[in-house]
Amino acid sequence: MSKPLRLDPDRLFPAGSGVRDIARRLYQNVRELPIISPHGHTDPRWFAENEPFQNPAELLIVPDHYVFRMLYSDGVALADLGVPRADGGPVETDPRAIWRRFAERYFLFRGTPTRMWLDWVFSEVFGLDVRLDAASADLYYDAIDGALKTEAFRPRALFERFGIEVIATTESPTDDLIWHDMIAQSPWTGRVVTAYRPDNVVDPDYEGFADHIGRFGELTGEDTFSWSGYLTAHRKRRADFAARGATSTDHGHASAFTADLSAAEAETLFKKALEGKCSPDEAALFRGHMLTEMARMSLEDGLVMQIHPGAHRNHNAAVFSDFGRDKGADIPTRTGYVSELKPLLDAVGNEPDLTIILFTLDETAYSRELAPLAGHYPALKLGPAWWFHDSPEGMRRFRQQTTETAGFYNTVGFNDDTRAFLSIPARHDVARRMDCGFLAELVADHRLNEEEAAEIAYDLAYRLPKQAYRL
Repeated sequence: MSKPLRLDPDRLFPAGSGVRDIARRLYQNVRELPIISPHGHTDPRWFAENEPFQNPAELLIVPDHYVFRMLYSDGVALADLGVPRADGGPVETDPRAIWRRFAERYFLFRGTPTRMWLDWVFSEVFGLDVRLDAASADLYYDAIDGALKTEAFRPRALFERFGIEVIATTESPTDDLIWHDMIAQSPWTGRVVTAYRPDNVVDPDYEGFADHIGRFGELTGEDTFSWSGYLTAHRKRRADFAARGATSTDHGHASAFTADLSAAEAETLFKKALEGKCSPDEAALFRGHMLTEMARMSLEDGLVMQIHPGAHRNHNAAVFSDFGRDKGADIPTRTGYVSELKPLLDAVGNEPDLTIILFTLDETAYSRELAPLAGHYPALKLGPAWWFHDSPEGMRRFRQQTTETAGFYNTVGFNDDTRAFLSIPARHDVARRMDCGFLAELVADHRLNEEEAAEIAYDLAYRLPKQAYRL
C-alpha cells in the first residue's frame, strides 16, 4: 500500500510553539521573493535550446552526484545508473531500469538534505502525493516522464515558474560560451549569466594543463606560453565573460594557500608548469600566486572573486579513471585561512571596492578563522554553508558560529551551487526557513526585535546576494 507524501508547512521551524510562530511570520514575508542564484553549475545549453528534458533518470539521477554517490556507497555501480564512462564504454541505457534502482533504495536518503529537496520536487513540481519506493517507482516514472513532454516543463518555463530572477552558470576560459550567445540572441528575457572558472589554466596538476593553455591562446589570440601573454589572455577572457553577463569568478583550489611572487619568480614557475616539471609544492605555489593575480584582476575589472577550497578532488582513483571528474568522490579536508590568505590579503585585503567571497568545507574554521577575517578585512565576505554542509544542520552551525563575529552583513545570503536544476527552489526554501528559524530564536531571546529580524530575513534571501554578486 502506498504511503502518502506530504510536506509539513512547519518543516524546519523551531519546535517551541512561541518561537515557531515568530518563524512562521518571518517566513511568510520572504517565501515568495524572487530567487537570486548567483553561483551554480546548471547547463546553459538547457536555456539556449529550450528542449524538453529527456526522461526522469537523465534529469534527476545521472547528472546529480548527491544522488548517485549515495547509491554507489550501497554497492550500485555507476554504470548501472547510466553515468557516462570516460572512454565511452557501455552503461545502462534503459532510464526506467535506472529509475527503479534509485526508487528501491530511496530509503537510503532518509534524514539527508537530498531527501528534502527531492520530496519537494516530487510534491511541488510534479504533484505526486505518494512516497517514492519500489512499489511506486513506475507510477513516479510515468508521471514525471509524461510531464517532461509538455511545454510547461521545458527549461525556460520552469525558470519562470520557479521565480528565478537571475541564474549564474560556470564555465572555463576555454569554453566558447556559444550557449550564452544563443540565449542573448533569443527573444527570451530570462537572465542567465556565466562565471569565470579558470582552474584548468591555473592548476599545473589539472589533466591536460598545457593543452588547455594552448586552447586558451587560440581563443584570445595571445601567446599564452609566455608569462605576459598568459596574463593578458586572462584579462581578455574575463572581459569576454563580463560581456556575457558575468559578475564573478570562481576558484576551486585544493587549499586557500596564496602567494605573491615577483614577476621573474612567477615566470620561471610558469615555464616549469608548462613543461610538466613542477613538484607538488611548486604546483601549489603557482596556484597560490594565481589566486593573488586573480584578486588583482578583480580589483581592476570589478568581477567578484569566489574561493571554494578544501576538497580532495577525485579521491577515488578508480572512479576518476573510469568516469572522470565530479562523480561524487570529492572529500572535504582540513583547511586553514589565516596564514594561507595572508599574502593575498597583504596585497588587496584592505580594498573596499574588491569583494572576495570565502567558502569552506571545514566547519572548524568558521569561528576560529573565517568569521574574524571577514569581520575585519573590507574585501572579504563569507559564502553560505557549502556542499556537504548545505543542509539544515550545516546552515544552523554556520549562523551560530559566524554571526557573533562577522554579523549577518559580512555574509552574502544563499547560493545553491547545484547542477540539479529542479532542486533550486527547494534549496532556497530550506535556506529561507532555516534563517527565519535562527532569527526567531534571536527575537525570542530579546536580542532582536521582530521588525529587525524581518529586515534581515529579506536581506539574506534577496538583497545581499544581489548586492554581493553585483547583480
